[in-house]
Amino acid sequence: MSLRQRVKSTLAIDNLSRRDLIGATITAVLVTLVGASGSVVTTPDSQWFQSLTLPWYYPPTWAFGLVWTLLFVLIGCAAYLIYRQGPERRPVRIALGLFGLQMVVNVAWSPVFFELQNPPLALGVIGLLWGLIAATMWAFTRVDRRAALLLVPYLAWVSFAALLNYSIWQLN
Repeated sequence: MSLRQRVKSTLAIDNLSRRDLIGATITAVLVTLVGASGSVVTTPDSQWFQSLTLPWYYPPTWAFGLVWTLLFVLIGCAAYLIYRQGPERRPVRIALGLFGLQMVVNVAWSPVFFELQNPPLALGVIGLLWGLIAATMWAFTRVDRRAALLLVPYLAWVSFAALLNYSIWQLN
């Protein structure tokens, strides 16, 4: 089997119906809206944030919106792949429960960092988020491996965000 055939088989792209594409799109939009709700309190132009010393590798502000949007689309598609396996099944309910919990913690980071202006506490939130993403990936793997793979970039970005958060705490 060629690499292309293996990738296509793993992703099972040819098994997605029009209904699945619509469902995945709706779920991705909903997850993006929920995830973006944290941006209401994200104020990188605030006096407090502007006064912080940032690490040399801090990305440009516009990159955060772009990356998070792409990640939320992947996260939403992953959640849809799990949901379509039947929410009445116990492994699906567990996976979706963990998914919902990690989304709540994801949204909680912004108010802790920007509103409370508390980088150490925000680092604790991001550590909890990291663990919940890993647990969600484990639960997703038990239902649909493709869904877990869609969360890999999310875990990588949250790892980078944790490094940024830690560095900001240490520099200030």
